[in-house]
Amino acid sequence: MKAEAENDRRLTCEVETTLKVIGGRWKVLIIRELITDVKRFGELQRSLPGITQKMLTQQLREMAEDGIIHREVYAQIPPKVEYSLTSLGESLKPILYAMHEWAIQHSSQINKN
Repeated sequence: MKAEAENDRRLTCEVETTLKVIGGRWKVLIIRELITDVKRFGELQRSLPGITQKMLTQQLREMAEDGIIHREVYAQIPPKVEYSLTSLGESLKPILYAMHEWAIQHSSQINKN
């Protein structure tokens, strides 16, 4: 029983780590946008209605610190910055696809509440 509780605690910690990296309203949506292509800041902002410039900047910074996205700055005038998924970010695809499929399969039950 003690070993089972310890395993549950460890699993929760690891799930919490994943949720910390992709949690919040915008991070999964940002990842969704970057799955298909490299994007510039303005493209991301236009594709995410309702996100403020400050929030997008903050989310991108956190995701870069977590190693999920790469920020490429080009030395030109005006400045050009592009965002893409790192290999670590790419490794989240199966998780997001599984979440998508789960929502499709259970949408009728979820929408009842």
